[in-house]
Amino acid sequence: MTSFVRIRHLSRVFDVSKPWLNRVLERLPKTQLTAVSDVSFEIPERQVYALVGESGSGKSTIGKMLVGLLPPSEGAVEIDGVDLSRESDPGKLSATRDKIQMIFQDPYASLNPRWRVRDIINEPVAAKGGDTRGLAERLLEQVGLSPADAVKYPHEFSGGQRQRICVARALASQPRLIVCDEPTSALDVSVQAQVLNLMSDLQEDLGLTYLFITHDLAVVQHVADRIGVLYLGRLVEEADAEALFDAPRHPYTQMLFDAAPRMDGFGREVTPPKGEIPDPINPPAGCAFHPRCPMAEEWCKRERPDLRKYGSHRVACHFAQA
Repeated sequence: MTSFVRIRHLSRVFDVSKPWLNRVLERLPKTQLTAVSDVSFEIPERQVYALVGESGSGKSTIGKMLVGLLPPSEGAVEIDGVDLSRESDPGKLSATRDKIQMIFQDPYASLNPRWRVRDIINEPVAAKGGDTRGLAERLLEQVGLSPADAVKYPHEFSGGQRQRICVARALASQPRLIVCDEPTSALDVSVQAQVLNLMSDLQEDLGLTYLFITHDLAVVQHVADRIGVLYLGRLVEEADAEALFDAPRHPYTQMLFDAAPRMDGFGREVTPPKGEIPDPINPPAGCAFHPRCPMAEEWCKRERPDLRKYGSHRVACHFAQA
C-alpha cells in the first residue's frame, strides 16, 4: 500500500528561555523544551492514522508541523513524495500544501465570529482566486446542514453544527489529507458520534486520508486503521488498531487502556496511573517512561530503547516480546 505521508525522524525544540537581559543578570543558560523527539511513521493513502497520548505528549505539535504551521527542528515531513521543508519549487510546494487541511479542536474559537458561514467556507478557495459560486451551499448540504445556513453567523449554531462547518471549510479546497486535532473533544457524546460518522462517510466517499489526534481511546477504536502512542514527544508503540487493542505491548499503552472508562467496567478495581508526565525541559535519561513503569530496571534508566518491530507492532521497550 502506497504511503501518502512519511514522517521521518521528526523533532521540534522550543526555546523557552527567559529574556536575554534576565539571563545575563541571573547568569542563566538558555532553556529548551523538546516537544517532539525523533518520531517516524507513515500513513498509507485513504487510511486513518491516530496519535494518542496524555496531554503534553506532542500530538498537536506533530499535527501543526505536518500542515506547515510549525517548522520542524530536525527531520522531514513528506507529503505525496514532496518534502515540505526542502522542496525548492514554489509551485510544487504550493500544490502540495493545497492537498492538506486541518480541523481544529475548538469549533467555537476556530470560526471567525464576524464572517458569515459562506465566507468562512469559501475562504480557502477565494484566497487562491478560485470559483466559489454555490460552493458553500453544496458543502453545507454535504455535511448535513441546510444550504440556507450560508448566510448565518457562527453564533447561530450549536457546537456540533459549528464542527460540521469546520469540516465543510476543510473540504472546500478538495484536500487529500486532513489533520484532525481533537475534533470531537469539545462536543457532547451524542454529537461526537454524529461528527465521527460524518467524517467516516466523507473519507469513504472522497478517498480522504486522516491524521487523527486525540486522547479518547473510544474514538480511536471507532475510527483508526493504525495507532501511534506518544509519550513525552516520543513514539513508544505503533500497531494496527485491532492488534493494539487486543494486546498492547508497551507498559504505557497498557496503562492508558487500563485507565480508560469502559461500559462493562462498573465495580472493577483499576490501579490509577502512577505519577505524572516528567518535565519535558528536563526529561529523564534512558527510557522516558521509567519513573512510572512497573517493569523498570537499571538498564531502563541508562539506555533509551529503540523502536523495534515485533510482529505487527513497533515498540520502544527493552522488555517487549515478540
